[in-house]
Amino acid sequence: MATQELTSKSAASSSTEKELVGGQKSTEGATTLAGRTGASEPAATRGKTSIADVVVVKISGMAAREIPGVHDMGGGLSRTIGAVRDRVPGGRPNVGRGVKVEVGERQTAIDLDIVVEYGVPITDVAHDVRENVIAAVERITGLEVVEVNVAINDVHLPDDDRDATAETRVE
Repeated sequence: MATQELTSKSAASSSTEKELVGGQKSTEGATTLAGRTGASEPAATRGKTSIADVVVVKISGMAAREIPGVHDMGGGLSRTIGAVRDRVPGGRPNVGRGVKVEVGERQTAIDLDIVVEYGVPITDVAHDVRENVIAAVERITGLEVVEVNVAINDVHLPDDDRDATAETRVE
């Protein structure tokens, strides 16, 4: 991932909070944008806003799944565990599966693991995923997206659906 202007968690001191340029603070797993204080300042600038890494993960995962041709996300083991989790009563699908992010004070970098449908042009799907993820993250969080790396881990074949819906011997 690009580390240009990104706050590295490993470079942080032993405390969990680090002072950044312009009064901004970065805590483990979140970025804090500090506002101004005082009654004379505009209301919108009083206080601070923190954006946790998980927020960027979820936005990126949802935006990537919106693209036609994206069948699933995550590596093989991740998808297997996710399939089990989805079948458990009360279990929710993990929208962050297959998404890794690095969030800095003003920028973020995103890595996506994707499974595409058979027959779709992979380069077109990757291009559309990049555009949609960048637009969603920048619009919702206000962070600048430095890069979106897309790794195609598998191709979903039409025959794969038949195996999943085959009748079982036991009811």
